[in-house]
Amino acid sequence: MLVKASIAGAIVTNVLFVLGASFLLGGLKYHLQEYNRVNTRLQASLLFLATIALLIPSAIARADATASSEFTGKLSVGLAVLLILTYGLGMVFSLKTHREVFASAQHTEEGEECWPIGLALATLAVVTLLVALVSEIFVESVQEAGQTFGMTPAFVGFIVVALVGGAAEMGSAFSGARKNRLDLSVGIALGSASQIALFVAPVLALLSYLIGPAPMDLQFWPGAIIMMLIATITVSLVTASGHSAWFVGAFILTVYIIFAMTLYLLPPQA
Repeated sequence: MLVKASIAGAIVTNVLFVLGASFLLGGLKYHLQEYNRVNTRLQASLLFLATIALLIPSAIARADATASSEFTGKLSVGLAVLLILTYGLGMVFSLKTHREVFASAQHTEEGEECWPIGLALATLAVVTLLVALVSEIFVESVQEAGQTFGMTPAFVGFIVVALVGGAAEMGSAFSGARKNRLDLSVGIALGSASQIALFVAPVLALLSYLIGPAPMDLQFWPGAIIMMLIATITVSLVTASGHSAWFVGAFILTVYIIFAMTLYLLPPQA
């Protein structure tokens, strides 16, 4: 349940908190900012598709009492494969066949240097290894801290784990917004969310049959599905114009605070 809550929380956190804070921080420095709305609409569409796929197992299980756990497991495997395939097709579409459509609305600043590809990949590999080493310790610590401070498991998994786990990408997104490179911020926020929904969650579900103590299906609790759906609809509405100002960021953050407040005050299950 903590894994599922952290998956759903990471999606909602990227869509609402990271994107909203980027719009707010960038808007406080620049009167109006632009970004590629084609890329934004694609990512929002992929998120909507993933939310529908995650909604189906939960809806079937609640609507049909005869639906067995075996049925849910088989359906989850099929949906996982379908989502991974869709993610791959989306990558081909945006990075190869229609690459020119997704060009950034901003240009690299003069004097700004990019890392060589070899150094970037080596750094990524080292950071990934370090994250893997501390992840188990972090999960155990955050569970104990949540109990100490009276936080519900839903709040810990959905809010705390997602915020701490995404701290590095948040820094990059906020920095990009302050440099008027909002395409970078939008790409980090929505790209990470769609990657988690279409790739990370399905891969975890498939790997659970090989390395997990028990298979993990894609049946999420209804509250998580509703929040993901609302987050997807929210970002689709506010990013349609391709322009942003500080109030847009404040609006998106308000939706996120509503979710956080609800989960914090939610009574723990008996």
